[in-house]
Amino acid sequence: MRHHHIEAAGIRLHVAEVGNGPAVLFCHGFPAIWSSWRSQMEAVAAAGWRAIALDMRGYGESDAPDDAEAYTPFECVGDLVGILDRLEIPSAVIVGHDFGANVAWNAAMMRPDRFTAVFGISTPFRQPGGPSFLDQLRAAGTDDFYMLAQMRPEADQAWADAATTIPGCYYWTSGQAPDETRWDPFDPSRGLLRAAPEPLAVIDRAYLDEAVASFARTGFHGGLNYYRAIDPFFRTASRAYAGAVIPQPTFFVNGARDGLNRVRRPSEATMRAALPGLAGFVTIEEAGHWPQLETPDKVNVALLAFLSEIARAAQTAAPY
Repeated sequence: MRHHHIEAAGIRLHVAEVGNGPAVLFCHGFPAIWSSWRSQMEAVAAAGWRAIALDMRGYGESDAPDDAEAYTPFECVGDLVGILDRLEIPSAVIVGHDFGANVAWNAAMMRPDRFTAVFGISTPFRQPGGPSFLDQLRAAGTDDFYMLAQMRPEADQAWADAATTIPGCYYWTSGQAPDETRWDPFDPSRGLLRAAPEPLAVIDRAYLDEAVASFARTGFHGGLNYYRAIDPFFRTASRAYAGAVIPQPTFFVNGARDGLNRVRRPSEATMRAALPGLAGFVTIEEAGHWPQLETPDKVNVALLAFLSEIARAAQTAAPY
């Protein structure tokens, strides 16, 4: 891995990369760090691509602005454009998970000239327009939804003991947790902050130790700010991008045991209207919220097949 600290439009970002060739840019979610993509980066690099991952703003060795509104997709997409500019890369395929998937979808929507295809994991594209889904939940009196707790100021301290919260969160959101006690985003008694009752076997221990050490150093304020930025973003994006679609080639992967499926219940049919270039939809039966960590080989197969199709299409379209 080659590591850089890049100044991108007023923020310092930690970037790791491996390989050479067309660029694939990886964006992680909460609570993760760049190395959650190590398996995918190595597979992509071995296949002839340049794999690039960053600590998203608020995480790891990247800067962590205090203001929640500094974490909207507008700002995060700007980070990605800044990285491409500094590395002199004209365009990239973008891969994202969780909040990183949200940034990836929005990057493709806002800058189709720079982000030519999207591989999303766990979090489907949420088309802008109308009231936000959080406002809809509030209006329905659904006050127990997990995102509302993540947005409160006291969440920083609730998450602070990384040695407990990181293994616990990954355990309860993984496919290893029993069905009857696995994370439910609408039920606080089945929340994210429970201690893990057994060792987490489906995710590499070395990565978990690395994540614990990172969050013990940085805290969780930056990561939690992504939740706090949801409402400000929707207020603006619902007008400027109402009804926007992503015409570029796209692919979606999720885990059948992911509690987040209860929020959107994504399917190929429901996603295609906003993603007319949807090339594939894969559900991994044994995976929970972390397919790239729980079942890396299966994710790598899907990702490499998608990249291969993109490469073939580019060769076909190339002028003689």
